[in-house]
Formats: sequence, C-alpha cells, structure tokens
Amino acid sequence: MKPVFITANNIISPLGFTSEDNIIQIEKDKSGIVLQDNIGALPCYASIINDELLNSAFKQIGSPESYTKLEKMMMLSLQDTIMKTDFSISDRTALVIATTKGNIDVLNTKTSNFSPDRAYISILGEKIRNFFGFDNEPIIISNACVSGILSVAVAKRLIQNNFYDNAFIVAGDIVSEFTLSGFQSFQAISEKPCKPYSKHRNGITIGEAAAAVAITNQNNSKHSIQIIGDGSHNDANHISGPSRDGEGLFLSIQSAMEEAEIAPSNIDYISAHGTATLYNDEMETIAFNRAKLENVPLNSLKGYYGHTLGASGLLESIIGLHSMKNNMLYTSLGMDELGVSMPLNVIQKKKKAEIKVCLKTASGFGGSNTAVLFKKLTLEK
Repeated sequence: MKPVFITANNIISPLGFTSEDNIIQIEKDKSGIVLQDNIGALPCYASIINDELLNSAFKQIGSPESYTKLEKMMMLSLQDTIMKTDFSISDRTALVIATTKGNIDVLNTKTSNFSPDRAYISILGEKIRNFFGFDNEPIIISNACVSGILSVAVAKRLIQNNFYDNAFIVAGDIVSEFTLSGFQSFQAISEKPCKPYSKHRNGITIGEAAAAVAITNQNNSKHSIQIIGDGSHNDANHISGPSRDGEGLFLSIQSAMEEAEIAPSNIDYISAHGTATLYNDEMETIAFNRAKLENVPLNSLKGYYGHTLGASGLLESIIGLHSMKNNMLYTSLGMDELGVSMPLNVIQKKKKAEIKVCLKTASGFGGSNTAVLFKKLTLEK
C-alpha cells in the first residue's frame, strides 16, 4: 500500500490556539481544568475555552455572530492547518469531520440564538465545507469517543485506496449541560480534576477543544510522520461499559501492529485514552498487558484537557506527534499511585527519550475501540 503521512496540525483549546502554545503549557504541567459554576446545577471541574478570546481570534477570518461556538473552534483550527500545508484544496482532497455531539447546545432554545436544525451534524459539515470551499461532500465520523482517531484511520485508507490524494481532518466537541448531565447520570464525573490510572481516581473531567491535521500521500518534509498501521474493533460488550477483558482494544492494537509489521518492542510510547473512570483504565491496562506493552512509557492527556469527546483522539495524536519530534515524554498529569490490577509504565515526570514509533489508542461507548501507529522518518538530505 502507498505510504501516507500526517503533516500540518493545529489545536484550539483552553491551553492555547496553536499546537505549539499547547505544547508549551504541557511542558510546564499546566492544566486547562478549572472549577466552573455556570454549566449545570452544581459547580464542577471542566476545561472550557474562553468565549471572548475565541471571538476575538475568529474575527480575523469571519463574523463571530454567524457561527456557533463549535463551528468557530473547528474553523479556526482548520484555517491554521490549511495555511501550513504545501498542497491546495482540490477535487482530490477529502474533508473529514469528527465529532460526538456536534452543535448539541443549540437544542437549548433558552440560551441559543441558532435554529435547532443546526444540531444536525450534516449541517455542521456543510457549514465547514462552504466556509473553505471544499469540492467534495464532507465525510462525517461520529462514533463516540474514538471519532477523532478513527478519522485518521479512515482518511489513511481512503488515500491508500486512491479515492483521494490528501485530506483535511477537523475534530471538535464542546462542553454542554446535556453532556455534563449525561455523565452525571452514570455517576462518572470526578469531584476534582481527573486522575487517570491513579488509585484515587473516581471519574472523568469533561473538556472542549478542536483539532485539525493534514494527511497526504506526498512526503515533502525532511522530518515527517508516517501513519503505518491502524485497527478498529467493536467488542459489542455494552452501550456504555467497556469489555472487562479488553478484547476490542487488544484486537485493535494487534491489527495495527500486524499492518505495520512491528513487534511490541518496537513501540516507544503510548498515548492512551485514560479517562480516569474505574472501568476504562482497568480495561486499557488489561489490553496493554495482553498486547505485551505493559513496559512501554504511557500517558493520558485527560489531566490537561479533560475528556474532549470526539476531539480527544485527534488532539492527543497531535500532542503525540510533537512528543516524537521533540523526543519528549510528557507527564501523565494527575498520576500519583498506580491503581490498576496489572503493571503499567505511566509517565510521572517529563523526560527526554528517543521516540520513533507512537501508538495512539481510544475507546468509547458502544464498545468502539481504535488504535493507530505513527512512525517518525528522517529523510536523507
């Protein structure tokens, strides 16, 4: 199969409006999670993008009043990414959009200035398509919390099978009262900032972000990242509960490694899902041990961003790419005492390391699981 590369990227989050700004804050172990008192009935910890800063930034490319918060986040992220690429949008360019809930906030007619029809994800896709002038219909990926990383696998396969030469992916989700109440009904919201894999974890923290990347079959950079394998398996275990034996995630990892033709010992770093719920972190630990990856350095980035739902897999992949380029393993924020039943090499302090191959994993409601492998290439001068 033809090689596929991931190039330009951007993150819009409470930690900054560029990928580089986000990395600077992560290097300082700074979190975007703070106590919020204006989402639901009770105060809770969450990671929220400042509306005034977002509108100020968006004025450079459009009218803030014409678009929802999510649309502005995603458009800003995609605009920055498009500006950094060395290819132009054409009829051979795919637009892939990943989200879990889209413009869910417009359904609250008491607080929204937009029509409830804006909640349809297809309309979100058309807004983004028309704003940038894409020739092709947007490809919508909405598969729970694997949506962001699954979109990378989908774009890779479309390019490898010659449907497109390149693609832009943009992923995003916002924090809403709807989302918060849903997780609260599961008693899954942490009373304090989340602590992935910790003995003292007790639930997720929610967050919002947008992220975008460019993917292409052309390698024009001296230092580039190739997408070398992917896998996605549904364990069909439960609508909201992960499989106790990690079967779906294990099979996803196995599929990605088989395509990449690499052994567990070739993987230098894992960017895990790590939601900080009792069941998710335990399931992941079992899957990683089954895949013989228990000694590979691993982190969860949820301690910085909270769980950004459909954006999380793409956002965390971008941080992983920068980890590879910087040869830096970043702290798994919130980790103190390991609280899972099997060994796991959770990164507790930032440190330098040679990272040639990175594994990104994600799991979500409905038994969905995805794994993607990235490899750093250095071309001859």
